[in-house]
Amino acid sequence: MENQITTIQIRENIKKALDRMKERSNESYEEVIINLLREKEKNKREQKELLIEGYEEMAKENLKITKEFEVLEDLDDWEW
Repeated sequence: MENQITTIQIRENIKKALDRMKERSNESYEEVIINLLREKEKNKREQKELLIEGYEEMAKENLKITKEFEVLEDLDDWEW
């Protein structure tokens, strides 16, 4: 049942957009859609990696600031 062929309806402008995305003239719409799905998944992974990298950088910066404040708090106890 997984390989059953179905028919979908799309607007003419969407069909033309899919035609422009074809890398070769005999490429099927299914192949174009599969390529789009793969690209979307790739972009999703890359975005997630960039977000993680950004959060890690923010965490490092926050830790640095926290340590700077800890030094200032220690100075309050200092007898001049």
